Amino acid sequence: MEDINVIQLKEKLDSGEDFYFVDVREVHEYEADNLNAVNIPLGEIPGKIEDLRELNAKEIIIHCRSGARSGTAKKFLEQAGFKNVRNVLGGIMDWNEKIAKK
Repeated sequence: MEDINVIQLKEKLDSGEDFYFVDVREVHEYEADNLNAVNIPLGEIPGKIEDLRELNAKEIIIHCRSGARSGTAKKFLEQAGFKNVRNVLGGIMDWNEKIAKK
């Protein structure tokens, strides 16, 4: 599945599209600044795989600070059999630069 940028993410959020939105940053990062995604820190993803299985048919969009950790989470989920996973390129840093400052 292709990754998306923050402009595409904003369009999805604004249109009310149905997807599962995950923030894989640490709790303190999430508490400081978040986009109302479900917070599952990257290190907890392996233990959440079975909980996420029920979402396998749904699009899962993952973000982090810059796109690196979410890219790792995407690869992990894909290796676990998930087919519809997308990483937000540039993460919340890009969001804050391109979306939040407008």
